[in-house]
Amino acid sequence: IVTEWDAFRALDLDRVKTLLKQPIIVDLRNVYRPADVRKRGFTYVSVGRK
Repeated sequence: IVTEWDAFRALDLDRVKTLLKQPIIVDLRNVYRPADVRKRGFTYVSVGRK
């Protein structure tokens, strides 16, 4: 994710996961909360967080 646009904030992550071969999100804008994304089964990487 390289933008903070609302369209990306509103993605249906459960549906997105079904479309990906490997459920990985690299979030360069910290759009999502890590715990929420990981709870859905994604590998989640963000910038500037511990």
